[in-house]
Amino acid sequence: MTELTAALTERFCRYVAVTSQSDAAQTTVPSTPGQLELARLLADELQTLGLSDIHIDEHGILTAWREGSVPSAPKIGFVTHLDTVDVGLSPNIKPQVLRFDGSPLCLDWEKDLWLSPDERPEIMDYLGQDILFSDGTSVLGADNKAGVAIIMQLLQQLHDDPFRCGDIYVAFVPDEEIGLRGAKRLDLKRFPVDFAYTIDGAEVGELVYETFNAALVTVTIQGVPAHPISAKGVLVNPLLVAHDLIGRLPRLETPEHTEGREGYFYVTGIQGGPAQAKVLINIRDFDRSAYEARKTLVEQYVQVTQAEHPRARLTCQIEDVYGNILDAVGEDRRALTLLEQAFGIQGVQPHVKPMRGGTDGSALSARGLFTPNYFTGGHNFHSSFEFLPLNSFTKSYQVTETLVRLGTQQV
Repeated sequence: MTELTAALTERFCRYVAVTSQSDAAQTTVPSTPGQLELARLLADELQTLGLSDIHIDEHGILTAWREGSVPSAPKIGFVTHLDTVDVGLSPNIKPQVLRFDGSPLCLDWEKDLWLSPDERPEIMDYLGQDILFSDGTSVLGADNKAGVAIIMQLLQQLHDDPFRCGDIYVAFVPDEEIGLRGAKRLDLKRFPVDFAYTIDGAEVGELVYETFNAALVTVTIQGVPAHPISAKGVLVNPLLVAHDLIGRLPRLETPEHTEGREGYFYVTGIQGGPAQAKVLINIRDFDRSAYEARKTLVEQYVQVTQAEHPRARLTCQIEDVYGNILDAVGEDRRALTLLEQAFGIQGVQPHVKPMRGGTDGSALSARGLFTPNYFTGGHNFHSSFEFLPLNSFTKSYQVTETLVRLGTQQV
């Protein structure tokens, strides 16, 4: 293990030791105290590394600035999120480094938890390598503590052995996993960059500058409750009204029937009882016009369902959650040019693909700040079988340092 890889690994393990799952049931930002704890830990480290304008706002968003030695170079920003995802696993992450020799790996002997290459064939690409895993009871948290570690290690390098670069701004934001809440609240006056990057992708080479447009639809259905004894002609069951509404959605335009650039409707929840019900629907599409058409279609379905159940009362609320990064590219493509050059110098073949999801960059790009995303090197995010090959982790850092060095050529 090289000195760089060891430093990255040590940082990563230190950061995942801070429990920072976000909580979608909460309305405050940050949604959990652990995210604020991590922000304060990072702020102390940034102070030691000599950064300026270190600030944690009321939402737990940490921003800071490192003055460069080439004032005419573009101001580059890096954004990573503080939270890890809650998928019902343990919030406490216990990372470990295991060497993969082709045989099944035991993640936890006491609980008899194993990762089998037969079930996770993607690991075969890393035969003979050292890899970070959890103990199988939690996610690993490479999404996005790997990104946090890479940025902090870059700032450590600039402190210990400075090289020519422009101004660098960093932002560590909470609650990415529950609707990009932190990125939507980031004060761009404290982040005055020409362009930015998120380091929140998966395997080596992943390069994303196209994501879904995303909306959340909440349909509230007010029924008419009645005792079954006297229900005939009186009762309007909101759960059955919800059933009729859901049945109108195109059955083949759902996540399990779509891929690539195909959009979808995704019913994510039904809540209710005899008096009231709520239906939650995610709308996703890469094409802006198709995305707007999907929103209109849902509204029409609600109207038709209302007409069929005139004594019920249906209301439909549609909230834009994030936008397609591609819509913010414009004529200034320096962010992509630098990243492609850095990939080339580091011998990384770019795998440009539309992300069937969103990143903090989706929220920032919608606000006019073009923010593409690139790999950390991890696999199986949001899973107890998440893993991070150390060679891939190190390669992500090397790409990051290289693109910062290349920024001085964009004068």
